[in-house]
Amino acid sequence: MKKIIIGARGSRLSIIQAKEIISLLKKKTAGYTFSLKKIVTSGDKNKAWRRNDRGIFVKEIEEALLSGKIDLAVHSAKDLPTEIPSGLRLAGITKRESPYDCVIFREKTSFSRLKKGALIGTGSPRRKSQLLRLRPDLKIKNLRGNLDTRIKKLENGEFDAIIAAVAGIKRLGYKNLSLECLPPEIMLPAAGQGALGIEIRAKDKIAENFAKIITDLNTLRCVGSERVFLKEIEAGCRLPVAALAQIKNRRIFLETNVLSPDGKRVISLKKSAKASDFEYLGRVLAKEAIKKGAKQILKANETKM
Repeated sequence: MKKIIIGARGSRLSIIQAKEIISLLKKKTAGYTFSLKKIVTSGDKNKAWRRNDRGIFVKEIEEALLSGKIDLAVHSAKDLPTEIPSGLRLAGITKRESPYDCVIFREKTSFSRLKKGALIGTGSPRRKSQLLRLRPDLKIKNLRGNLDTRIKKLENGEFDAIIAAVAGIKRLGYKNLSLECLPPEIMLPAAGQGALGIEIRAKDKIAENFAKIITDLNTLRCVGSERVFLKEIEAGCRLPVAALAQIKNRRIFLETNVLSPDGKRVISLKKSAKASDFEYLGRVLAKEAIKKGAKQILKANETKM
């Protein structure tokens, strides 16, 4: 039996995600064995990375893919830059877990009841801007590290609440947290959030087939539309840009936000198209956002990093 090596980051969440892909492949293929290779990325090693650094959680994984050390890479789709290196391609997206964010509280409460001036932990400019848009009284403190580390800091009393992706909470199996899922009108997610991307060498037909058989078409179209929007406005995943696409009755609905750091300026757009026109929809919304000043807002964000 031929051995296929799958590469992923070494965090607990990344390992769980990669094992999720291996489980899917084992169910749908025969004649292959699958092993996991953990790869430490520059984002894992250097905690002082800047907000406009791109690809910090995928660079070393992509290098291993290009050199043939691994056959297939598993990424959190939201971490994957829209510009894929020459020789590689994003070949598949599996069925999406919840795309939404949640607030995890140190003490049992709700988002609307958070005290004035409550200290919230998040390392995401997107989350910070959207929080301040609704609650300018909140104090936002930078919080990095994997989800386990962030939750431990919350429990140690360093924050009143933290923001996290619902998908990560579910995949890591947390059960007894005091949390509240935030609807998109409060916190629109990051492009690709909750989805897993399968990256391969561009000419590897075996890996291409693996990616194809575990891809969910609706998720592929939704994440594809979100990523086209991101690419067209030239925004990385470290800027306050949000995008969420959903398919209903064969139509795809894309909603986007581009925000200033304090949340006082926001360009919010929403349009729909035939589900098969998902890339076109992303481009249309990007053009409209650019006309309304999205690039100026993003440039101002970068100068403040």
